[in-house]
Amino acid sequence: MKWKKKTIRFAILAGLVTITAIVISIQLVPERVEVEENLNELAVTEPIETPTLYGIDMTGLTVEKNTIKSGETFGLILDRYGIPSLAVHKIVTASDSVFDVRRFQVDKSYAVLRRNDSAATAEYFIYEKSLTDYVVFHLQDSIWAKAGVREVTVKRREVAGVIEGSLYVSLQEQDVSPVLAVRLSEIYAWTIDFFRIQAGDTYRVIFEEEYIDDSIFVGTGKIIAANLNHMGDDEYAFGFLDSTYGTYEYYDETGESLRKAFLRAPLQFGRISSRYTQRRFHPVQKRWKAHLGTDYAAPTGTPILATADGRVIRRAYTSANGNYVKIEHNSVYTTQYLHMSRFAKGVNVGDRVRQGDVIGYVGSTGLATGPHVCYRFWKNGQQVDPLREKLPDAEPIAESIRPHFMAIMEPLKEELDALTILKTRNREVASR
Repeated sequence: MKWKKKTIRFAILAGLVTITAIVISIQLVPERVEVEENLNELAVTEPIETPTLYGIDMTGLTVEKNTIKSGETFGLILDRYGIPSLAVHKIVTASDSVFDVRRFQVDKSYAVLRRNDSAATAEYFIYEKSLTDYVVFHLQDSIWAKAGVREVTVKRREVAGVIEGSLYVSLQEQDVSPVLAVRLSEIYAWTIDFFRIQAGDTYRVIFEEEYIDDSIFVGTGKIIAANLNHMGDDEYAFGFLDSTYGTYEYYDETGESLRKAFLRAPLQFGRISSRYTQRRFHPVQKRWKAHLGTDYAAPTGTPILATADGRVIRRAYTSANGNYVKIEHNSVYTTQYLHMSRFAKGVNVGDRVRQGDVIGYVGSTGLATGPHVCYRFWKNGQQVDPLREKLPDAEPIAESIRPHFMAIMEPLKEELDALTILKTRNREVASR
């Protein structure tokens, strides 16, 4: 009888355990399903991005960067990474149509992408031609080469200030590339004589800067709008794409072109060392005489520019003028450029030149005490002072597109005028 009682107790206990397990499992299953669903949601909403470099999937790769040293060749560099000379020859042959490795330049950067294996095998070699352009060489298996370009990001920037010394220096103090000063001198070449810019003149500029990787500066882009206050007068410039001709030109706030028939000076930068006058003491001849030209002093070799379209009618040397070029622009105007160190290539009598073409280089040939160009200007056969002449304008903006221009110009002008110039203890800075 005892063994029967024990058997009954065991059966009851086993039944209770089974029932308890079933109840527990029923309670836990929904929680397990909910956890699985949450995991699935995370997998869908947060994908893992694969890193890339030079357009290459970097999974399983590491990068080493260096610069090309003097005396280094493509083969010598690859030899250090275990690439045999026979393979180097194949790589050079395969890449010949893309890039000639003999054109590698000292101090240019390169990168080697290596596998994460025991041998650290070199898989790719990348030569950086510039901050934006590069060439990829695949070193293993299927050998190939291709050119690549980093994506350039364009950022809009505003700057304003007071000129102290020169526009070039003032912009540099505001961490702006000096290229902007060159671009402004080109835009205003027909309306402002940059040799006469003085301390106290102000500038306001809206322009573009170009970056790679969103942080590395690579260059100054186009100027969108600008205002130079020169000797108390506001000179506006608004860039506008003329869809009729596909050209990007600059106009003032009334739609008049900033381009004139003549540049204000034959040099981009320098200084006026002697003005047009009927009476000047000649520094070489040591006597009083008329000086019927404007002297622009600049370092020897500075490019001299044709101030307008025309035809070369003289290219010669005389003991007084040194090397000089004379250009006939039309039946009214003629210009001459004296004391050149040398003539520009391809500038000969009878040739047509365009405004801004380099026709020679600053020197001190002839009767000259230092390097400069003497710029002479004829109107209807009489020598005149070009700085006092009201030079003819280029065509204004076409009436058919004037409404479009005004719609773009007006908000830009408001934006420029809103740039205020605040004084600090050390310099002038722009503020909104």
